[in-house]
Amino acid sequence: MTQPAQSPRPEPDRNRPVDDAGDGDGKGIYFLLKNVLIDPPVKRIFRPKVEGAEHIPAQGPAIIASNHLSYADWIFMPLVVRRRITFVAKSDYFVGAGIKGRFQRGFFKGTGQVPIDRSGGSAAEGAMRAGMKVLERGELFGIYPEGTRSHDGRLYKGRTGVARLALEAKVPVIPCGVIGTDKVAPPGKVVASMASPTIKFGAPLDFSRYEGMEGDRLILRAVTDEIMYKIMELSGQEYIDMYATKAKALEGRATTGAPKKVRKTDT
Repeated sequence: MTQPAQSPRPEPDRNRPVDDAGDGDGKGIYFLLKNVLIDPPVKRIFRPKVEGAEHIPAQGPAIIASNHLSYADWIFMPLVVRRRITFVAKSDYFVGAGIKGRFQRGFFKGTGQVPIDRSGGSAAEGAMRAGMKVLERGELFGIYPEGTRSHDGRLYKGRTGVARLALEAKVPVIPCGVIGTDKVAPPGKVVASMASPTIKFGAPLDFSRYEGMEGDRLILRAVTDEIMYKIMELSGQEYIDMYATKAKALEGRATTGAPKKVRKTDT
């Protein structure tokens, strides 16, 4: 008997933002990875320092907003917090094929991370929806307001998504300053130094005075700037009032000698 033909497995649409924040499962895998496989050797080798951990609430939803110096930030910062922190991760990690793809997919899904396609124009909306789901479960959501890693160690202008999320979810924002991770793992290197990074948490920021004003762009900018100022105080970084992506592009043009492209938004 001829077997009916099977439909080919559809290829994942990488142009569509993925906003599945999961359902909170994977806690067992997360704590196994953190407390058994990662925590002991990392703390023994790098001896990370933490200040202000008492500002992290023992329960209930909150946003942890941090500067972003290195890919190692997502290892060291959650390592010093008792509760699980959920971040967004590139959707590529959830759709890979083969053994490596299955391992990556299992790791990121098992640790409760949120897949998001950051290449699409609606990536910010996907991240917002994912963050809301995490906060509605009463958990901690980690976010890097700069939107990308700093390429030169300075602190750049924050995107207003963190403010909108805080106002819509009605949750506090805990500022975090990570220091020294760019020495441990600078761009292009897995580990370059055994330096001890420092993670500082500030007191929770309450923005309930702006309730119902999440649609006001000036309010969103004011809230974001207040968060970035607190992060600057904690990290000790020089602050640049420019988006990191634009600063990096300008630096690249200066290096290559390419003319600057002037947009209406730049004038």
